[in-house]
Amino acid sequence: MEQKKTEDLLRRKLREKGLKVTHQRLLILSVLEQNSGRHMAAEDIYGLVTEEHPEIGLATVYRTLQLLWDMQLVDRINLDDGCVRYEIGHLLTDETKHNHHHLICRKCGRVIPFDADLLDELEDHIEEAAGFHVQDHEVKFYGLCSDCMKSEKSGC
Repeated sequence: MEQKKTEDLLRRKLREKGLKVTHQRLLILSVLEQNSGRHMAAEDIYGLVTEEHPEIGLATVYRTLQLLWDMQLVDRINLDDGCVRYEIGHLLTDETKHNHHHLICRKCGRVIPFDADLLDELEDHIEEAAGFHVQDHEVKFYGLCSDCMKSEKSGC
């Protein structure tokens, strides 16, 4: 997504919530956008932000990530390794809600986004059958990535 469009959307969303548009908020969102597809911990984001802006503290990064998550501008992912990671949110990459899922290699730890969302029919069925409207879901598949499968086969 074009940087200007992202900034405009963030400015609009912040104003809608009655919040200030700050340099730190724009910067952190920009780092996430530039690293789209990566699943970064707050410390990773902090490291990239402070390369050019060493005055920004880690606490500011954490507070900003929480705010951006509350506003649905970033997605938070827990990959069951004790570390919460963040990525650019679906509202910034696509105005329609679209979940992507994660394929997690148990051998090398690689995380692969999987964009095909095949759960729409299930969500419709849940709403019809239980009267429960699903707003979000998260799916993680654990297994072996293609590189690890190849190395296992060649090691036999």
